[in-house]
Amino acid sequence: MCVGVTQSDRMPSRRRLLATVLSFPAWARAQGSPRYRVDTDHPRLLLPQRRARLIRREQERDTMRWAQFKTLVEGGATFPEPGFALATYYMASGSQPRGRQAVEWALGPGNDLRQLAIVFDWCQILMSKEESAKLEAKLRAALASPGADTPAAHRTRLFAAIALAGHGADVLSNIVEDLYGRWWERSVTPRLKSGGLVFEPRDHFALYEMFHAMRDNFDLDLRENAPHYFSTLPVFHLLAHYPAPYPGPENEYRIPVMQAHGEPDLRGAALNRAAALAMVAFDTNAQESQFLQGWLIQDRFLMRGAFSIPYEFLWANPYQPGLSYHYLPNVFHDPVNGRLLVRSSWEDDATWFYQSGGMRQMFRDGQVINLDRAALNTPLVMGNTTLLTLPATGRFAIEAGEEKAHYYLFGLKPEVSYDVEIDDEEMFAAGPDRGGVIELAVPPRRRAGVRMRPSGTLH
Repeated sequence: MCVGVTQSDRMPSRRRLLATVLSFPAWARAQGSPRYRVDTDHPRLLLPQRRARLIRREQERDTMRWAQFKTLVEGGATFPEPGFALATYYMASGSQPRGRQAVEWALGPGNDLRQLAIVFDWCQILMSKEESAKLEAKLRAALASPGADTPAAHRTRLFAAIALAGHGADVLSNIVEDLYGRWWERSVTPRLKSGGLVFEPRDHFALYEMFHAMRDNFDLDLRENAPHYFSTLPVFHLLAHYPAPYPGPENEYRIPVMQAHGEPDLRGAALNRAAALAMVAFDTNAQESQFLQGWLIQDRFLMRGAFSIPYEFLWANPYQPGLSYHYLPNVFHDPVNGRLLVRSSWEDDATWFYQSGGMRQMFRDGQVINLDRAALNTPLVMGNTTLLTLPATGRFAIEAGEEKAHYYLFGLKPEVSYDVEIDDEEMFAAGPDRGGVIELAVPPRRRAGVRMRPSGTLH
């Protein structure tokens, strides 16, 4: 149960035509369709005019985010990502000394391809021809090695290729063809639609940096290949964080779901907040984005550390209105992908349940608990939602008070259909989702017994 699909930010017709041409399958483009090109001047990455104006306005108004960023830069703080941080500072303030520091890092010890591409793109005007050629060679050498099929790897190679466009031999067409024609169209999209692939929160930031770069340079929205999955992703992202905030050294963090127990990864938490900010920036008018913005704008979560402040400053838009997430349903169920997230309330001490990609967890009383099927033999009641494993007898009771209730039955075989018989109702067949879950909705003021048994194999 989540907010409905919202389509927004429609492209003007003349730009839509270009996107249509570019979105032809790879085999069609191979028959002579236009190859990917970038003819615009630098900067090309992540700084369209609207965002460039926003960060300059933040600097001119000496806002809270800018004041924190400036204090760290001018105070000589050590930035874990110096190329990205100093280039961002230069783009907002026009400070050539800080831009030159970013260039010197890139020409010297810098070896992170994503940051090298950003410095090459944003600080191009500060480099001599010799320096530009040296950094170009560094980027090309990094691109010579094959990349992995992960959002982060494809994002980084895309950044480098866009930055290099117009500088020497073309590498852009092959890299975008590989990203979009081979990986996204042929591998990612079919699995997203069939439920065979779920992007976990740790992938979301790289995905959205890639989405921004593709749309800014090619007017191509990769989300349109799987519109339902991506229209609901902001709500999934919001709910896929433990309810209790974590007190970091500079600010509080919301911690995304962790596969292993232990101390939270605060850099990962920072990138998850950056991902949420980038989601809002990508589709500001969507209702899901407005709920997400309402979740983001509390000042206690504003990132202030040397790693996180450049992301906060670049992506946050404090002028963007948001909707209170307390009005958002606190249950997210995606049957296609077998994802289920439930919060008992929107308070920080809420009980929380998560199932996605083979992982099942609960957060309660400040503790993360990994669950197996046996752990749900006792019904877990969370507000108007009840989770339980189907008893061996196939019999259980359902009950709703003044509001509709929902029961989620676990431990079922996704490939098997089940006959469901509720007192005083006709029997019906139900198929579990990909995670082996059947949802039963119970009308208000209803109490009944339920009997379930396997009825056949689903095809």
